[in-house]
Amino acid sequence: MKISGKSNIRNNLEISAKLKKIFVLIPDGVGLRNFVYSSFPEIAAGEGMEIVYWNQTSKNLKKEGLQEIKLKGKPGIFTDLFKRAKIENELNCFKERFKDPVYDTYKFPSSSVGIKNKLKNRIVRFLIGLYPGQKGVRKLQEKMEQSERRSFFYSQCRTLLEKEKPALLFCTNQRPIKALAPILAARDLGIKTGCFIFSWDNLPKATKIMNTDYYFVWSELMKDELLKYYPDIQPEQIKITGSPQFEVHFENEYKWERKQFFDTFGLDNKRKYLCFSGDDITTSPGDHEYLEDVARAVEKLNSQGENLGIIFRRSPVDLSDRYDRVLDVYKSIITPIAPAWEKKGDNWNEVIPKEEDQTIQANTIAHSFMVINLGSSMVFDYASYSKPCAFINYNPGGAEMLKDVAVIYDYVHFRSMPEGAVYWINDRNEVDKVIKQVLELKAGNVIQNAEVWFKRINKQPADKATDRISNYLKELIKN
Repeated sequence: MKISGKSNIRNNLEISAKLKKIFVLIPDGVGLRNFVYSSFPEIAAGEGMEIVYWNQTSKNLKKEGLQEIKLKGKPGIFTDLFKRAKIENELNCFKERFKDPVYDTYKFPSSSVGIKNKLKNRIVRFLIGLYPGQKGVRKLQEKMEQSERRSFFYSQCRTLLEKEKPALLFCTNQRPIKALAPILAARDLGIKTGCFIFSWDNLPKATKIMNTDYYFVWSELMKDELLKYYPDIQPEQIKITGSPQFEVHFENEYKWERKQFFDTFGLDNKRKYLCFSGDDITTSPGDHEYLEDVARAVEKLNSQGENLGIIFRRSPVDLSDRYDRVLDVYKSIITPIAPAWEKKGDNWNEVIPKEEDQTIQANTIAHSFMVINLGSSMVFDYASYSKPCAFINYNPGGAEMLKDVAVIYDYVHFRSMPEGAVYWINDRNEVDKVIKQVLELKAGNVIQNAEVWFKRINKQPADKATDRISNYLKELIKN
């Protein structure tokens, strides 16, 4: 029987009235990028959901016309120590269970500068010895949660949740320790909880510090990983959605014409530009040397008749001055286009994006012909435009590396890569040859293989991740 328009409206209103509000926890800039600067607010509203952002960042979301409750507070004094011990013990368990030494390479030494840091490190070493094995991991998780439940921060979260009574608390990042108290408070009150695993490389690193009712992942591959590393999780708890971070590449509203982009950032319209995307200082302390190697290669190609330039996009969390000398020496070749992020605290996760950074990144990719970096996920951003990526695969000359570059490419997340999905630069003398290959339009197979890789790690179509997330959230609060 055909239903009239008025009946449809009435039914929609009845459905909307039954839907309760969702708290979306934003602990850092990653959450802003994926769930504020995306189509998520609009799509969720269109689905009849009431979204309230529980905002732990300095960004004022009310100015964006969004519902916001600011959340301020710090984790308990011992919580971070239990977290550090738990992560290292969990990596030890992964190594033993899967007979794979790669998990040792995920351990970075903590700072030992000052008496306070030395004391913290001793406590962590003691906890690791006191609670070994998988039973120890569970015990450390319990201790971490107990520590948070004793904090004033937890009491604040619980009081607010009792007052607001959301149907669901959805955390946009599974790793920040300051997100643990809100999740625990919700669980203790019987409120449904979910979290988004924000990056493709996170699960093997043991960075999941919270237990929730539901987990949102990028792909079938990540679902399999979650079940592998955390066998207590049931398959029906996992929702495969893709990541919102790639949607910007498929939305025309962010795209500029070449002239507008070149004029805005002072680029030479007669040149072809490649992008060098920087890495964080921990992963790639010699990144400035790599940039110089690329600049020398471009200088050589230009002397042979090419007219090339470099757009340098540094890692948003790297605010060091290590590139300054190279940028000055090669200023006729390199144009830095800084990410539009701002520092709001002392830690890396307190550097938060501005909304315009999505436009800057999307147009940097649209108006450059390739990207060169050290194992960055920018390979997938460029695959979205059918453009190639070259991975640097040699150690820099003058930097002391915490890890050999070859170890980085043995990380678990790179094992999903098809053969020939990137160009490999195995020596600084190969940079110009790789760039030349791309210019000669020999990148076809590389691009196709990169696109296969992208489809493997992120559910397709890539521009529908937010729709899928919204649909699952709506489903969860209906049930």
